[in-house]
Amino acid sequence: MSLRAFYDEDVPAGALDGETVAVIGYGIQGRAQALTLRDAGVAVVVGNRDDDYRRQAAADGFEVVDVGEAVDRGSIVLLLVPDEVQPAIYRQQVAAHLAAGDALVFAHGFAVRYGLIAPPADVDLLLLAPRLPGTYLRRRYLEGWGVPAFVAVERDASGAAWRRLLGLAGALGITRCAALEGDFALETELDHFSEHVTLPLIFRALELAFDVLTAAGYPPEAALMELHGSGELGQVLAAAAEEGLYGMIASHASPACQVGMAHHWDDAAGDAEEARRRMARALAAIRDGRFARHLLAEQEAGYPELRRWREGRPQTLAEAEKRLRRLLRPPASAGGSRSAPRQPPRPAT
Repeated sequence: MSLRAFYDEDVPAGALDGETVAVIGYGIQGRAQALTLRDAGVAVVVGNRDDDYRRQAAADGFEVVDVGEAVDRGSIVLLLVPDEVQPAIYRQQVAAHLAAGDALVFAHGFAVRYGLIAPPADVDLLLLAPRLPGTYLRRRYLEGWGVPAFVAVERDASGAAWRRLLGLAGALGITRCAALEGDFALETELDHFSEHVTLPLIFRALELAFDVLTAAGYPPEAALMELHGSGELGQVLAAAAEEGLYGMIASHASPACQVGMAHHWDDAAGDAEEARRRMARALAAIRDGRFARHLLAEQEAGYPELRRWREGRPQTLAEAEKRLRRLLRPPASAGGSRSAPRQPPRPAT
């Protein structure tokens, strides 16, 4: 299936004229989107409870009100609070304040995909899901670019849903890169698959590799420098995003690197068929709702599994990471210095 893409030239002129966007939640996505929408000339009001995020929004110059009042004042409502608390916040503070013709926008499809939130039929139901965290959305916007996003109109009650959605995507810089049409199920299931399969595979491999290298006598800081501390792994993945996985290998990896990869490719993730079965099981749990129920149960119980996982992580790796960061100078813009490295004193003669 080919995805339809939208760019700056597809954004209707004056798409958000007369609209007020209520940003609900001022966390990872909320702050970045609120600041960027304001920079683009959009009227923004922030709704947040009385906490540090609310104080940050006020310090950033926004008018910050309680969630219900923000929804009352907004014609477009961006619900940017964590997935597992969205249903309660929607029921208690959002639903009664939505008016016919309003638009409710999600940055992740979880609550709608699993039937936890069902907005009324006279409200536009929209998805605008950036594929990078808010800090990157904000940074790329300021640099003149944007992040890609999945977009979807689940319901067009107002007759202006696409105009509104493309207006938001344009104001956030997303259409500078690409707004790709999907739906709530596609976005949710792919996002969770990446989080449940790809990220654990990469991060667990790094953790195990650190164990093997330090057990073999390599200094922890040197092992981490090679594994991910230098930033090389991030640059490799960024190059893969730009050039393709195999294109990056061909253009950036030395012959020795490529031979090493070829020699160990088939057993890198263990038995390939078993790996596929594990991935398929994870995908099935995402699609049939088992993980959604697990996440809600975790939240209700105070995240016991998450606490056990955090407590079970070895401190040796984290401590070595801190030591390595102290050895590496930050960029000049972050308070470091680009002057020549300090030379050791000459021995006395």
